Amino acid sequence: MADRLSIPSWMTESGSGGCQRPTSSRQRRESAVQKTIMGMSGAIRGTVFSERVASRTGLLQETDPRVKVAGLLGLLLATSFLHTWYIILSIYALTLVMAAASSISSWFFVKRVWLFVPIFAGIVVLPSLFSIVRPGDALWTIWDFGHEVTFGPWSLGSSIAITHQGLKGAVVLILRVATSVSLAVLLTLTTHWADLLKALRIFLVPRIFILILSMAYRYIFLILGMATDMFTARTSRMVGGSNPREDRSFVASSMATLFGKSHALSEEVYSAMISRGYNGEPLTLHRFRTDVKDWLWLSSVILLGAVALGSDQLLG
Repeated sequence: MADRLSIPSWMTESGSGGCQRPTSSRQRRESAVQKTIMGMSGAIRGTVFSERVASRTGLLQETDPRVKVAGLLGLLLATSFLHTWYIILSIYALTLVMAAASSISSWFFVKRVWLFVPIFAGIVVLPSLFSIVRPGDALWTIWDFGHEVTFGPWSLGSSIAITHQGLKGAVVLILRVATSVSLAVLLTLTTHWADLLKALRIFLVPRIFILILSMAYRYIFLILGMATDMFTARTSRMVGGSNPREDRSFVASSMATLFGKSHALSEEVYSAMISRGYNGEPLTLHRFRTDVKDWLWLSSVILLGAVALGSDQLLG
């Protein structure tokens, strides 16, 4: 019995026909496939986690979705008009307070916002730090030419430096983006997707836009699950590595298969929706009701936005 259960010798032999030790490049390719599977699974897990956060007890979860959309979008609009960095920072601090009051981990919330904001916003604002793009008072002179340098009609000035005006503009833009993303994350984390779509429809967002969002959100994870199953099935059948040509062939065939499956699924889902009387309006079992707490919260947010705009005008 022990001999029957032992690993066949050809699987442990090196060389052609056996189980080969992965080379560094082959290991990297396997890691890429593994990362793809993990990324797809992570996206699904993230969505499930967001729905769990929306089901918790907290300040924003207990606020009416219509009031919440109006308040957070109004605060986001006010943030886009601010120019004073410490006022924007105050609104960002307010988002942290609202996240804590909504039973959202501060580390999770900060990580979700600041993981991408410094990368993309920093790349965008990086040129504006230098005197070549935004002249002003020099904070740090990187290179002093000693004389004015010109390229045709363009002048580079007598030095390349990081300016006070450029640094201030970069800080304001990064804080503004981070605060806006934080408000959007708060809205999506604390609201069930169906309730959010219904609230957006009340604010006259076009029906076709709501329909596309609803269908994309509902079925993109089904497609992700199908792709994950295909990758997992292929990995479980493999003994040893694969060459790049086989990988490309598998990816191409998987894309074609997924396209065919998604097209057939869309036809079936559309027919099922029509047969059940779907008219384009999002429906939920949750009926929206407002109470005193909702209006107090909305009044506070509007007041804070107005005070921030007024203070920015006075200080700016």
